[in-house]
Amino acid sequence: MRVEEYIPLRITELCEKRGYTKYRLSQLTDMSQTALANIINQKSIPTVVTLERICEAFGITLAQFFVEDGGRLNLTEEQNEILEIWDGLETKEREIFLSFIRSLKK
Repeated sequence: MRVEEYIPLRITELCEKRGYTKYRLSQLTDMSQTALANIINQKSIPTVVTLERICEAFGITLAQFFVEDGGRLNLTEEQNEILEIWDGLETKEREIFLSFIRSLKK
């Protein structure tokens, strides 16, 4: 698959996974809905800087954007489940989750 086809599909997939509307993604990236629509409709290809902003909104790295399943190889079923739950959390929920996990280490 060519990159100009992959990027819109991946953005759409991540929006569905996170429950983000295109409007919500535009808010998180500080991009216009038109600019995002142009990327999703394959009318434009984002720059690396723009793609990094999109990745930041999803809480992933640029490398994870281009790897299926976020590059989660050799993980147990439980580890994958934890990461799937993590992916669906909002920023505040992630902070709470991390606090809880860190408290278990003591």
